[in-house]
Amino acid sequence: MLLSYGYYGRMGYGMGMFFDPTMIFVLIGLVLSLMASGMVKSTFAKYSRVRSMSGLTGAQAAERILHRAGIYDVSIARVSGHLTDHYDPRTKTLRLSEATYGAASVAAVGVAAHECGHAIQHQQRYAPLVLRSTLVPAANLGSSLAWPIFLIGLIASLPALTTAGILLFGLAVLFQLVTLPVEINASRRAVGLLESTGVLGHTENKGVKKVLTAAALTYVASLAASILQLVRLLVLAGGRRSND
Repeated sequence: MLLSYGYYGRMGYGMGMFFDPTMIFVLIGLVLSLMASGMVKSTFAKYSRVRSMSGLTGAQAAERILHRAGIYDVSIARVSGHLTDHYDPRTKTLRLSEATYGAASVAAVGVAAHECGHAIQHQQRYAPLVLRSTLVPAANLGSSLAWPIFLIGLIASLPALTTAGILLFGLAVLFQLVTLPVEINASRRAVGLLESTGVLGHTENKGVKKVLTAAALTYVASLAASILQLVRLLVLAGGRRSND
């Protein structure tokens, strides 16, 4: 998530210091995020116990898939953490977590294939991925400055600043919105690649689909939480204007 619920939950916004009814938007987003996170962790754990029939580890499967796609300039490296797998387009490096890199499970191979999907997107200059990369600086700026600027405008009754804060936060929401199709496309590519390369059998691919679907839900929940935060900003701004 780009934003921290805890930080915002402690703020009073000068509107009912002891009770802010708009906190319901934060709580709903938090619940959705926790549910999605719990689902992906439990699904990954389940299929981490199912060994792939090919016996290939996540790293080995990734190498086979990349080579099958004609990609030989992407390196594969191990990264610490759990479910920290990602593709770094700046260095053309596929970074696989401990639970993926050396594990020969259906879950590990599925996650590795998903990251290969991002590498292939990068090679083919997949339009939504290019757009997401372009939005990164603006999204980071928006997520960092949106709330401080909005709060200053709210407390000082400066509509221009509250509007600026809302627009900045909108950049972070836009980034989340663009991220969703990028991730879904990478998962679809992963399933297709696993089938075409024969890394996993048809039955095993059903497990991969469940793992990747659960992972996709985390992005859906993240987008929903961001939209709810945006609605909260609009409600707070509208409430202050009606009181002025």
